[in-house]
Amino acid sequence: MDTRWVLSTFVALPGLAPNVPLQLPRDFTAIGFAADNPMFIVAAPSLGITKLADVIARTKAHPGEMSCAVTGIGRLTHLTAELLQNRADIKLLTVPYTGGPAHAISDVVSGRVGLLIEGYSAIAGAVQSGSVKAIAVASEKRLTEFPEVPAVAEMFPGFVATGWQVLVAPIGTPEEIIRKASEDLRKVVTDPDLKKTIATRGSYTRAMSPAETVAFVQAEQQKWRPVLERIVNKTKY
Repeated sequence: MDTRWVLSTFVALPGLAPNVPLQLPRDFTAIGFAADNPMFIVAAPSLGITKLADVIARTKAHPGEMSCAVTGIGRLTHLTAELLQNRADIKLLTVPYTGGPAHAISDVVSGRVGLLIEGYSAIAGAVQSGSVKAIAVASEKRLTEFPEVPAVAEMFPGFVATGWQVLVAPIGTPEEIIRKASEDLRKVVTDPDLKKTIATRGSYTRAMSPAETVAFVQAEQQKWRPVLERIVNKTKY
């Protein structure tokens, strides 16, 4: 069976890439949900910042001075930064990187850039070595694997920003094949050993039916639409 992994770039900035955003069930048939990856906010040790409240206080005192690295305009790291600015009523200096997180991490480690928003897998080495300080995570609540990292939602209820992966198939794939693939995926993502292993890498599995997957993707697109519109409006000036 021909299947595709589709990522949270479903909600990419209009015009950033051809044929994005995609729509379910218009463009693909959903099979199920694989995993999500909460965004972490990390700070350069040279800032002397240990918690998100420090960022907010300093930024309110000096709007637009604290820099924040994001890996791509219109991507989830950028959307998270925009959402944080809106919810906290602060102004960051957003610094986009187009070559992936490696360059951004290097600049945060050196203190050239103050903050970075990324998924844990990309920053694990820097966090574990103490080269950067994880000050918050955009999950619903604190993660069991990272109990010392507060959730942004502790300050701003409902603040959730996660990358995610769903499995889809071409339109017209027979229903019995979709059902079997969905059942197989559910078995994989509910395996206790798998869940434990990938949780240490900042990824979390969830079983969803095809209908639940469609509803999830549509809710994510609806959630991020106002943020995307603000970004588009900013780029016009």
